[in-house]
Amino acid sequence: MRNAFFALVALLVVAVLALLVFSSGTAVAVDPAQGNIVGNQTPFTVQAANPHGIRRVTAVIEQNGRQYQVLDTSRPAHRLFFLGKRQAPETVRFMVGRQAAPGLAEGKATVIVTATGNDFRGSSGRVEWPVEVNSQPPRVVADGFQHYINQGGAELVTFTVSGYWTEAGVRVGPFTFRSFPMPGRPENERFSFFALPWNAPLDTVPVVYARNPSGAEARANFWYKVFPKRFETHDFPLDEKLMERLVNQVDPAGSGDMVARFLKINGELRRANNKVLSDLRFKTEQRVLWSGPFLRYGKTESSFADTRNYIYQGKKIDQQTHLGFDLADLQHSPVRAANDGKVVWAAELGIYGNCVVVDHGYGLQTIYGHMSQIDVKPGDLVTKGQIMGKSGSTGLAGGDHIHFSMQIDGVQITPVEWWDEHWIHDRILSKIPAKSAGEAAK
Repeated sequence: MRNAFFALVALLVVAVLALLVFSSGTAVAVDPAQGNIVGNQTPFTVQAANPHGIRRVTAVIEQNGRQYQVLDTSRPAHRLFFLGKRQAPETVRFMVGRQAAPGLAEGKATVIVTATGNDFRGSSGRVEWPVEVNSQPPRVVADGFQHYINQGGAELVTFTVSGYWTEAGVRVGPFTFRSFPMPGRPENERFSFFALPWNAPLDTVPVVYARNPSGAEARANFWYKVFPKRFETHDFPLDEKLMERLVNQVDPAGSGDMVARFLKINGELRRANNKVLSDLRFKTEQRVLWSGPFLRYGKTESSFADTRNYIYQGKKIDQQTHLGFDLADLQHSPVRAANDGKVVWAAELGIYGNCVVVDHGYGLQTIYGHMSQIDVKPGDLVTKGQIMGKSGSTGLAGGDHIHFSMQIDGVQITPVEWWDEHWIHDRILSKIPAKSAGEAAK
């Protein structure tokens, strides 16, 4: 009996130890968005995962056989009392660079991160991330072209960046426009589509910039001339019947005072819908998809950046700016893609009703609102002139038409320029390398 008892105890001990061992484990991974350039002080992010928590995380940067420690953080160990605990992955942030490791030289190095689990086995996970040490401040040189910019319109600037940079583009007042590598050229030779928003002060100075995570930023000016534009103001009369139809069409489940509901739709919902459209810039292709001038649909009923005074029972109850063209033809007319591209939105969108958005590459997108029928879906490739559905009066539309707009990196612009073959050649294709220009001219 005694031998059996000790055997049982020994078996239980072995079982517990086995449970403690096999319940342990650690994994560590670098944030996939982490860059490969390290400067004087560059933020680094890793994620360490262990179901029982992390006991210790260390990080070194290794170069030419020497290691420089940049992180060593630990907490009390719990070797036996961890069972039953479930810990979420832990995000660890630290700084890497010559400020933390003055002995680093310019050139290749490796960041090595080790995480140890807070359990019985205390196993470690390790990840190595190759980096390039570049402590030079960012520098940027803009092109020498003449840039003629229409208020509410678009333009393209090219530039070259050097030193340590992770972000580069064009800043126009509070708006930032991304840059992309020039097709067929090195990564540091770049271009940006940018806009001068319709409501930006005419003395707003567009600036090319390059910056890195430490906050160092370089700027460069370029030659430009702004052409002011006159935007119309119109009254938009609302009778009770139209008010009721529009409000209930956009907000069918709503209740309460009709005017209050309309004001919420026309203001709060409009801003939310425009935010959705703006965020579609992140779904752009980094290549030219369009070819030649963009097609124009129907006759103009309302122009870009018109100010609308909404009149109800003889009083002005609201004022909004219409950021597109209202284009009308016959009722339920075919709506054709203005140019080659990829559908990134095809669904209902508040005041725009049934809406389609087509990406044409490098942040250039077209918007089609108020459609009665949609015949495309996100991910579809469309060609210039392809039918994508039918016009209608869905959303906040007084009658059958298409709300047509364009945007550059999320900022809505006038389409007029893109209907003009000469403007496209002079302002865009003359600055993009031959390879890209050839793609656009197919």
